[in-house]
Amino acid sequence: CTYQAISGAGKTFESWPEMLDNVIPFIGGEEEKSEREPLKVWGKVENGVIVSAIGSLAHVRFCDPIEIAEKRARYGYGDPLQLDGPIELLSASGIICHDDSGATNLHVHVDLADQDGRAYGGHLVEGTKVLLTLDAVIGEIEGVDMRRKMDPELEVPLLSPQQL
Repeated sequence: CTYQAISGAGKTFESWPEMLDNVIPFIGGEEEKSEREPLKVWGKVENGVIVSAIGSLAHVRFCDPIEIAEKRARYGYGDPLQLDGPIELLSASGIICHDDSGATNLHVHVDLADQDGRAYGGHLVEGTKVLLTLDAVIGEIEGVDMRRKMDPELEVPLLSPQQL
């Protein structure tokens, strides 16, 4: 049994003391590995979709749309917000593509809950750290160039897939 399973069941070690001896101990290096592994997977897929992702986060950075009067479309993403954990990643989905320079570009939206059950959501940005686990289902798309290009009218990058 893991602490994630205990917290996922709405319990703590104090309220479920018989689980204390059943917990997997800390394994050195696993925390760092949990930070690197998703990037290894997503970094190798140049054209794909993140069908689903769940897990737990030590902290998460995300942003939400706000009104920006000086933009033509009058909206854009605000400054990143950060929630410190433990945070439950309830779901995530998005696309794996690249920009005009060829750099991998993740466009991921997340649904989150803090330890008090408050819900949050938005556009995931760099700086999020996995707490215990992150399980993702990723589909690679072949025969299509999944690229995001800046839309001059909206002033945001938009997905512009092209058949290869």
